[in-house]
Amino acid sequence: MKITKEIRTGVLVITGLVMTIFSFNYLKGINLFEKSRTFTVVYQNVEGLEPSNPVTISGYKIGKVQNINISNDGTNKLEIKLLIDNDVKFSKSSKAELYETGLIGGKAIAIIPNYDDKSIALDGDYLIGTIKPGFTELVNQRLSPLQEKLESAIKNADNVMLTINSVFDNETKNSIQESIRNFKNLSMSLNETTENLHSLISDNSNSIDKSLKNIELTSENLSVITENISEANIKDLINNINSTVTGFNSIINKVNDGEGSVSKFLENDAVFNNLENATLELEVLINDIKTNPNRYVHFSIFGKKPKKN
Repeated sequence: MKITKEIRTGVLVITGLVMTIFSFNYLKGINLFEKSRTFTVVYQNVEGLEPSNPVTISGYKIGKVQNINISNDGTNKLEIKLLIDNDVKFSKSSKAELYETGLIGGKAIAIIPNYDDKSIALDGDYLIGTIKPGFTELVNQRLSPLQEKLESAIKNADNVMLTINSVFDNETKNSIQESIRNFKNLSMSLNETTENLHSLISDNSNSIDKSLKNIELTSENLSVITENISEANIKDLINNINSTVTGFNSIINKVNDGEGSVSKFLENDAVFNNLENATLELEVLINDIKTNPNRYVHFSIFGKKPKKN
């Protein structure tokens, strides 16, 4: 069979179209010769994520980001199409975690399987989207409280300085300076006093030595006196005192028992009454002598006898 020129031209055109479609899809991340699956993940923010960024599971690349679209529900959320080239299986409740691949800021998506769920994710399913805080975000989270505390500390320090400036006016500053000068003068006086005391001690060292020796001798004499007192016959003295106290107690007991004149004098009311009557009579006699002295005393210059009253 003779192949005409038109047939050759048609084959070339069809081959070109197939190659064009294959190349276009390959550049988009679609390999027509491999069995692939697509999944959708919704994020609020995917800063740094771009198409063809890797999709991994346990650190192993299993696909790539196919495209990024804005949802049509008015929430401006981002729908990410994930193209999985590998035939790895995971559950429908698995999470698609957006994370940073390094300090440069590259992004990737990691599939985190839920092994407790036995349902297998199929082509076209939605996965749960989560975002792992990156290094920059973690640093910001740590630095933000520190920054707030630092700003608060600076404000407090500023307030303290303002308070100090308001308290330490010119008069207060002058008073503080005067106090410092007085303290300096006091220190100088103490130094001079110390030097004078040192000189005094140095000049009177002999007298001080003699005084110390006298004190030592006095101490020795007191020790000797104490020893003599301790060696004295204190036992006999105590026995004599006890004997005297015993005799005195015996006398007191006899008085209490009514023995002797002293007891009769103290306990007999008749004696007391006689003494009281005698005292009264003596008082009457003295008054009568004062009133009528001629009755008891006879005295005359010429020898006449006084008249009888």
